Amino acid sequence: MTTHPVSPNTVLANALSHAEDVLTPRVLAAAPERVVFVVGTQINGAPHIGTSLVQALTFATATRISDKFGLPAEVQFSALDNAPYEFVKDRETGNRYQRTYAHALGEQGIADQIDNLYRPLFNALSERLHVPYSVETYSQQQASEHFRRTWLRILPRMDAARWWLAPSTGTAHLRIPCPRPACGWSEKYAQRTRVQPVSAEQATVSAVCLFHGEYEVALDATGEGYLDLATLYRNLVKELAVTSRDGTLHVMVKGGDWVFGSQLVDGALQAVGLTQGQLPARLFCPQIVSDTGAKLSKSLIREGRAPLPEGAAPWMLDTRDWPGSLPEYVDRLLDMTEVVLSDPRHFFRSYSAGELSRMMTAPTARSVPAP
Repeated sequence: MTTHPVSPNTVLANALSHAEDVLTPRVLAAAPERVVFVVGTQINGAPHIGTSLVQALTFATATRISDKFGLPAEVQFSALDNAPYEFVKDRETGNRYQRTYAHALGEQGIADQIDNLYRPLFNALSERLHVPYSVETYSQQQASEHFRRTWLRILPRMDAARWWLAPSTGTAHLRIPCPRPACGWSEKYAQRTRVQPVSAEQATVSAVCLFHGEYEVALDATGEGYLDLATLYRNLVKELAVTSRDGTLHVMVKGGDWVFGSQLVDGALQAVGLTQGQLPARLFCPQIVSDTGAKLSKSLIREGRAPLPEGAAPWMLDTRDWPGSLPEYVDRLLDMTEVVLSDPRHFFRSYSAGELSRMMTAPTARSVPAP
């Protein structure tokens, strides 16, 4: 039998009896009727072990919060189909253009991608832990009236928020893909994109397409025109939108690498008017790192720019290659989440890829507190 990881104490872990206790002040302050755990993933290929770990911890934590407070809890999978699918460079300006998965694959292609790569694990976790879940693509989210109205509402305050969203340039990246049929390309860093509020109900965006030249799109709450926001900008609008949902506490679940970026999102949220107490609840899950301490990156490894870490296995980069059945994979994953959640010292830390591989493949010991 293997032993639990030997985890050092930290300021946060020392303040908690259980990892999920970090959410207690938010639950007590909000007094919600239900709790929704929101976990997002770029659906730009097969998930790796870090993605699976965060998703499993999301379901497991939802169960614990539900049991502790007697509240219904559910998981919302935010499928980010606006991840870049392909790039091209403008030889004249040097500006980069991109096309998203949503525009390259289409609605049915995205649905198939989710069904094939993500639903099997979500279905298994939901069934095993008795936590319901829903799926919302970014394309669906950006087309919703509430999301659009939230974006329109903060436009007049973007001067205050833009340096939080883009500290190096002050240009918050907003991409409106070229609306011409079969195009969908947009300037990645929005160098020539201009937004002009027309009223509280509408804004006009002008941009330049590499293939079709200048174009203009009117955006309002109806969902016309694709509103593609860069990562920090998207989180600003999404998290501002959920603060107004009465009776529901939304918990944003992210990997540990998001700790740094969330400082900027919080600054932007406060810049557009939120108080400290209105900021969304967040749960940062353990990060999987390489031997150098860098985040485990399947893209760097596949591109030959980083080696597979010592002790890691190829299935960790593509969980479909797990040498066994899906039920067995779920069993091992949930055994590991039980270990990680058994003591705050095990949760609020990072794990090397080799250590995580050991925890997934070795028999699990009885749950005991860390020394």
